[in-house]
Amino acid sequence: MTEITPGIHQLKLPMTMPGSTLAHVNNYLIQGDNGYLLVDTTLNTDEALDSLQKQLAEIGADIRDISQILVTHVHPDHYGMAGRIKQLSGAIFTIHEIEKGFIESRYINMDKLLEQTAHWLGINGAPPDDLADMRDATVELKRYIVPTYPDFTLHGGETIATGMFTFQVLWTPGHTSGHICLYEPEKKILISGDHILPTITPNISKHPQSIDNPLGKYLDSLNDLKKLDIELVLPGHENPFTQLNPRIDELIQHHEERIAEILTTLKGKPKTAYQIARKLTWKDSVGWDDMPSPHQRLAMFETIAHLELMTINGQTGKISRDSIIYYQ
Repeated sequence: MTEITPGIHQLKLPMTMPGSTLAHVNNYLIQGDNGYLLVDTTLNTDEALDSLQKQLAEIGADIRDISQILVTHVHPDHYGMAGRIKQLSGAIFTIHEIEKGFIESRYINMDKLLEQTAHWLGINGAPPDDLADMRDATVELKRYIVPTYPDFTLHGGETIATGMFTFQVLWTPGHTSGHICLYEPEKKILISGDHILPTITPNISKHPQSIDNPLGKYLDSLNDLKKLDIELVLPGHENPFTQLNPRIDELIQHHEERIAEILTTLKGKPKTAYQIARKLTWKDSVGWDDMPSPHQRLAMFETIAHLELMTINGQTGKISRDSIIYYQ
């Protein structure tokens, strides 16, 4: 545990998600007048719970001193252990209203979502031989989740006062539809979840549960953050950092370069999102056939998010042939 600034400790909880190159998730323990606010959790494992309890003990606290849990978004590596911590601590639990709507379909009764995902992959060009593996790519993560519903939900615009801090809740869609950040204007701190990371480019996907134009909304929310006075960013992964606006410019530039690459790929005959995604440059220049199925699915959904924005902007056209969507 590291005290980032007086009253805010960074906890690094281990993450054992299959296929992930990240060793831990950042959780932030914020001192309050009536117990601690915990921002984000990690996958539900005994190892992670033991790590949490040991790090709390370093400051003379235990899990029962957590009075509120706030999760920035319900991806497994941020939401997974929220239910277990809630059971052990008695804390109240909060997320965005949109994220609440994903809990049942993603972590309790998955059949309908799997069917929708298969259809979405199919109409965007995924071949039958690949479709099943891509559809089921994240099913095994269910075992790392203790599902729990929020005691109340957020929409953006609320304030969360702990005594030492008064955070503004910012709705920052893109990485997920209901992603939120916390902004402390007096102390100029942003707790950013996965909205902005210091070196990793967050995945922005279009899939059956996405809001319309997630990439467009993501870019808008990045530009909104540039208007705020922020000196320290506390991200969900990697390390806290300063110089937020230059990082935002890097992220915007990345997506502009991705759009340019897609336009180059589209020269010639119309292509499906699957065909386009296979041709793009991915992290560490890993080729499509060397990607595991979860990464292929993320890459395809990210490509569709770019294509949707490009279609809205008039850079591409979309046509349907034999129930398959093509772009040109």
